[in-house]
Amino acid sequence: MGSDFYTTQILPYAGIIIKICRAYTNNQEDFEDYYQEVCLQIWRSHERFNHNCAWTTWIYKIALNVCLTYLKRQTHSPLTFTSDPLPEQVMSDIQSAQDESVGYLYKAIHQLSEIDRALILLYLEQQSNQVIAEILGLTANNIGVRISRIKHRLNKLLNNLETGHAQIH
Repeated sequence: MGSDFYTTQILPYAGIIIKICRAYTNNQEDFEDYYQEVCLQIWRSHERFNHNCAWTTWIYKIALNVCLTYLKRQTHSPLTFTSDPLPEQVMSDIQSAQDESVGYLYKAIHQLSEIDRALILLYLEQQSNQVIAEILGLTANNIGVRISRIKHRLNKLLNNLETGHAQIH
């Protein structure tokens, strides 16, 4: 992958990729593997980008597809990756995202279904219901209802975490 492409087309969206990969992994090694695979898939598919949607939407779709695909594969057989270390800027973004309150939120998000994880991540990135619907293949009306339900469930999970009543895996 060319460093110019990475610097101009991927790195500005590293925060999005980090959040999605973190929501679908349970350890640093898997996270780094997923992150690199998402970047690779963006690079491989960028020539097929048709400008019918925003570049950000394209990034979300690829990141979610990679994470969901690998998550499903992991349940059948473990993946083996050989990877280079992540760039220093990405590592600093990861470190800043690992404070305690964000950690609780990710623990709660991990309790959601795969599709609900994707939906709430997009919502937290302040994407419109229409954009979320486009990425996930749902209707905009359905998105609003699901977001409300997910928020309620996350509040319960977070309250349980704070009082020590939940066992989040």
